[in-house]
Amino acid sequence: MLDGIPMLDRGEIRESLSQVDVNMIDRIEIVEGPMSVSYGTDALGGVVNIITKKAALANQLSVRLRIQEETAGKEYSGFGAKGAHNQSLNVNYNKQAWTVSGSLSQNDFGGWKGQARGRTLDWNPKDQLMGGFKLGYNRPTYSLWYRLDAVGETITLYGQANESKNVATDKDYITRRFFHQAQFDWTPGNGLRMNTSVAYTDYSRRTRTTILNTQSGDRRLSPEPGEQDKSVFDHAFLRTTVQYTLNDRVSFQPGVEINLNGSSGDRISGSPVINDYAFFVSSELKIAGANIRPGVRLIRNSVYDAPPAIPSLNALIPISGSVDMRLSYARGFRAPSLRELYFDFFDSSHSVRGNTALKAEYSNSYNGSLSWRRAVSDRQVLEVTLSGFHNDFRNMIDMGFSPEDQSVSTYINIGRSKTTGSGVQTSLRGSKIKSSVGFSWIGRYNRISEDIEFGSEVPQLTWSPELNANFLYNLEGAGASLVFAYKFNGRLPAYQILQEADQRRLLPVRTDACHLADLTVNKEVWKQAIISLGVKNLFNITRINNTATNTGSAHSTNGPVPVSYGRSFLLGLTYNWTKKLNDQQ
Repeated sequence: MLDGIPMLDRGEIRESLSQVDVNMIDRIEIVEGPMSVSYGTDALGGVVNIITKKAALANQLSVRLRIQEETAGKEYSGFGAKGAHNQSLNVNYNKQAWTVSGSLSQNDFGGWKGQARGRTLDWNPKDQLMGGFKLGYNRPTYSLWYRLDAVGETITLYGQANESKNVATDKDYITRRFFHQAQFDWTPGNGLRMNTSVAYTDYSRRTRTTILNTQSGDRRLSPEPGEQDKSVFDHAFLRTTVQYTLNDRVSFQPGVEINLNGSSGDRISGSPVINDYAFFVSSELKIAGANIRPGVRLIRNSVYDAPPAIPSLNALIPISGSVDMRLSYARGFRAPSLRELYFDFFDSSHSVRGNTALKAEYSNSYNGSLSWRRAVSDRQVLEVTLSGFHNDFRNMIDMGFSPEDQSVSTYINIGRSKTTGSGVQTSLRGSKIKSSVGFSWIGRYNRISEDIEFGSEVPQLTWSPELNANFLYNLEGAGASLVFAYKFNGRLPAYQILQEADQRRLLPVRTDACHLADLTVNKEVWKQAIISLGVKNLFNITRINNTATNTGSAHSTNGPVPVSYGRSFLLGLTYNWTKKLNDQQ
């Protein structure tokens, strides 16, 4: 979500995350555990809410300029075609009750050659232009603001040259996203508060295919069917919630939510529409020192029959002054997306058809944690959290083969799926040091365990470890800070069934482990400027070995898994200028 409002994506790949201007992000809030009652049925495991920057002080004009240059592995040309080049400008004006802000960012990535041959690249070039505008009005009892975020993005795929014909076919994937949102907060008093959020997203992705004459340099649009296409998705959203505090022990939060989704285009069958209408209510009950939050969500879907009610239950139970226990449960329901139902894509390398016969997904999600906190000094707090989760999905939707034609991929209900795991997270927070270390042990459901022939030979869950660490150290006297981030993904085992002639064979496969790390040093050079110097991907990881075989699907996961374009170096400059405004200005 962006400022509490869901972002629109074409499918299961969340490309919207890469289309958010990082220069406008103030913080990212992650709420773990099933939250499907308050935030919709996609929030089965939690929500990620990206909070944008707000005006810090009243009666102030501020300008922020940021420039960063980065290599792509060993490839770089200064402000040129190779490497990554980022520039951004943010202006914020706050005067009495009014706030006006604007932003403009440009991100250019020249791609990375890697092991590719000829004209092709391992990582494709991507150019982004992002702009934003916000207007807000604040009073003691209410506030109102409107925000527009616009993104233009082009990803280029260079084709291999045909030496005999002196031609090459290139593709540009062009995205346009316009995200309008407005929010109204009203606090009339007497324990009552209301928030209304409305949003509209206009999203399109266009494929432009051109044929280049490698001798003359002449470039023309390809006349082949399906090579020039455009898909359009739109999303209208409304959510109104009311927070009513009855007394110190009881409060209620009723609300309504409306989601209207439509799509059209050359690869979309017709002009389909799927709408969701929901009423939800949750309550906070303080009983014997514990906070209990029961909730229920009532859904009406325009295409699928939703369950009569989606319940949830969250509890915070203080065990002592320094130890808390959290428990949560939620039921989930997800109707298939427009892409899964109606998207058709056929070209030289893809054969994908939507499936209008899909069933809706159902799930049950459970989370629990135990947290311990202690102040180790006047300025440092140590926290340790033990946690566990279990998710059980029915009618899980995934990519598979069409029963009518094994050469065509489509979306199918694969039946049951589970994820479960446990972990420990520690953090130390202080004025100079902020650090965290976490370890997780995660199990993923193995569907072959249901197979009559091989089910007894494989475990129901395959397990893999994960380790993460983040470290921030402030050198207050030197006006500098050191930031280190580390992630370890353990070896991920799995199983495949291979069909060879008239025989089926069980094949154990795996994705190897990998270590990823970044290091950045920030130094204040003037009162208003900061220089950043860093290294990304310290261990120079580009691919991870994967022993899975090709299943023939349009999105097969065989072969080495691309991770990054190698160890890269960055140099950035951030300049902040502010001016206080008096009442007469």
